[in-house]
Amino acid sequence: MKILVTGAAGYIGSVLVPELLKSNHQVIALDNFMYRQTSLLDCCSDINLKIIRADARDRELISRQLKDVDAIFPLACLTGAPLCSFDPFSAKTVNFDAVKMILELRRPEQLIIFPTTNSGYGIGQKGIHCTEQTPLRPVSFYGKLKVEIEKEILDSRNCITLRLATAFGISPRMRLDLLVNDFTYRALTDKYIVLFQAHFKRNYIHVRDVARAFIHCLDNFERMKNEPYNVGLSDANLSKWELCEEIKKQVPDFYFREAEIGEDPDKRDYIVSNEKIEKTGFKPRFHLERGIGELIKGYQALRRNQFSNI
Repeated sequence: MKILVTGAAGYIGSVLVPELLKSNHQVIALDNFMYRQTSLLDCCSDINLKIIRADARDRELISRQLKDVDAIFPLACLTGAPLCSFDPFSAKTVNFDAVKMILELRRPEQLIIFPTTNSGYGIGQKGIHCTEQTPLRPVSFYGKLKVEIEKEILDSRNCITLRLATAFGISPRMRLDLLVNDFTYRALTDKYIVLFQAHFKRNYIHVRDVARAFIHCLDNFERMKNEPYNVGLSDANLSKWELCEEIKKQVPDFYFREAEIGEDPDKRDYIVSNEKIEKTGFKPRFHLERGIGELIKGYQALRRNQFSNI
């Protein structure tokens, strides 16, 4: 297939694009490279890759690129509650308006696979798993934008939306502001962390399993289409405290304590069921223990200052 990927050089796209190329798809990779990343350089020798340095909000450009593609993966996003609160105008124009524009411009037969977030569940009920039928009650501006555009996409049909758990793991366009990535970095460098809302739970998923989920949806599109799917590790519905305990197993001198010093802007506290996508045959391969070990190795090469969204 020929696939347009916006935000192709981001945290997810930098892992996904090489996997699409390995599967012999043609990829138009569009990104504005706002973080000065070089994450697609290793793919440039592939004749099936085209890179466009541009803004995903450019209507004329997007219209031209959509003319002969089979599928669209709109990954371009200002990701996370802090960044969206910092720049709400850009957040709306990128996270909502640019995706709505794609829906207006695409032909009905062009399929869309879109990543949203399970932070849309907001504050869950203790002991009750959030399924795709659970009412969406986002708290942050980021979560609200994602929930609104997901509805637009599902109403447009010929689509799949993936409600991603909090991602972790090494990517060529690395992010240190994701929870597992951040806590593991702090464990290695600072040796300690002070937690707030330490018993708030959320779900997690490795960035490579996110890429695998996209390809799984592409390969099984007809039987999965027009539905949302939670994508996470079913054995990793963990609180911040439990996450620190997992990290300490591999970083024994890591010290952590709880104090009332802050709050999560998403206020997310929920556990998630991933049974729906698992019933289609998708199973994650990269579990939390392996991901933490991978991060420990990767952090020998990285330092914090250039690897965050904000």
